[in-house]
Amino acid sequence: MRVIIAGAGISGLSLAFGLLQRDPKLDVTVFEGEKQAGGKIRTEKVDGYLCEAGVNGFLDNKPSTLELAKSLNIEALKSNDSSRKRYICLDGELKRIPETPVSFLMSNFLSVGGRLRMMSEFFVPKKVYEDESLEEFAVRRVGREFLEKLLDPMASGIYAGDPAKMSIRSCFGKVYDLEQKHGGLIKGFMAIGKENKKSGKKVEAGPGGTLMSFSGGMGSLVDALCNSLGSRVKTGNAVKGIEKKGSVYSVLTEDGSWHEADCVVFASPAYNTAEIMADMDKGIADILFETPYPPLSVAAFGYKKEKLKIDTDLFGFLVPGKEKRKLLGTLYDSSIFTNRAPEGYVMLRSMVGGARQPELGMMEPDKLVSTVRAELKDIAKVDPEPDFIWTYRWEKAIPQYLVGHHEKLAALDEKISKHKNIYLAGNAYRGVSVNDSIANSMELADKIVQGNR
Repeated sequence: MRVIIAGAGISGLSLAFGLLQRDPKLDVTVFEGEKQAGGKIRTEKVDGYLCEAGVNGFLDNKPSTLELAKSLNIEALKSNDSSRKRYICLDGELKRIPETPVSFLMSNFLSVGGRLRMMSEFFVPKKVYEDESLEEFAVRRVGREFLEKLLDPMASGIYAGDPAKMSIRSCFGKVYDLEQKHGGLIKGFMAIGKENKKSGKKVEAGPGGTLMSFSGGMGSLVDALCNSLGSRVKTGNAVKGIEKKGSVYSVLTEDGSWHEADCVVFASPAYNTAEIMADMDKGIADILFETPYPPLSVAAFGYKKEKLKIDTDLFGFLVPGKEKRKLLGTLYDSSIFTNRAPEGYVMLRSMVGGARQPELGMMEPDKLVSTVRAELKDIAKVDPEPDFIWTYRWEKAIPQYLVGHHEKLAALDEKISKHKNIYLAGNAYRGVSVNDSIANSMELADKIVQGNR
């Protein structure tokens, strides 16, 4: 069977690898429009610094990425203990997030009223509903202060999203399930605790896990996949069109060539897939075009450690929307993982833009640098001029799962099922994380191979 995959991001690459693991006789080709594979995983090594343009790691609470790394014979790198020290910018100052539930309740991170409101969640009645925004859900169950000080910045850190528009069901499915299955969050945590004690297993209700990466950054995973797949990965040659010809598909690529395939998988961003499929199925294209991808810019600054008169041995900080700042947050990358900066230097990597302030995500590099410098000075007391500056801009960054996203997926599933052996993959559908992308691709690999038997 001939399989063509459009898109050499982590979803497309891991799918190709998974297919060949299951059936080495498959004829698999991956087409990618960019000159470099990897999609939103992009690691650049500059002047002794290791800079991540996108995601900087993955959690070990799901097996998908670790299993893939093992199959590729690359060793995962555990984050340093300092990564547990996380901060939120509140009232213009950095405030550390307590690490345990007891220390959280005993701290003044939330006001007394905010803590009482949070604890009263036990008595909030269950609401049966299809979907609602993260903001609506949080205010209803745990109160606005908890939303503004914790959930809002977390949403920015993961999705660069707007809590007023994000789907609780699709973005935080486990949290949605706690209410639907157990009647509430506290009740759900208690039920899970009992189940864990009874079974002897540890089932997480939240994200949990330890942050992992690789000594050469997340790009190491992409490099290993590309090395394994070899000439099957065709970069600089995007899929541009598709036609059904009898029992096979004919795929047009950017160089003007047509390629026949028995199975086609679109692992490209939703907007690219929409453009390719518009002539074949306008209904699918119209749904895909609805997924927003706000812009996001990244600025990495390196400093000689002796210049900074502050503690840099921490994970970093996030900024709630209520602070009206121009940063989404800053990661102290050289403290999280080893080998991110030269000896005696530290690196801070800041994110700007996203769904709430898309105009900031498209700033020119000079403006971006001056903006981030001013914000770091004001928020984190980082005053010196950087010894190293590196920037990257994503015009279309992270796909947003808006309220009703699950209904859109149901409509897509129904429409795509009418086209035999055409599939959708990637982070626009059922999880934006590296773990989710790889797990979904491996599940799809099983489906394709089993359907070919």
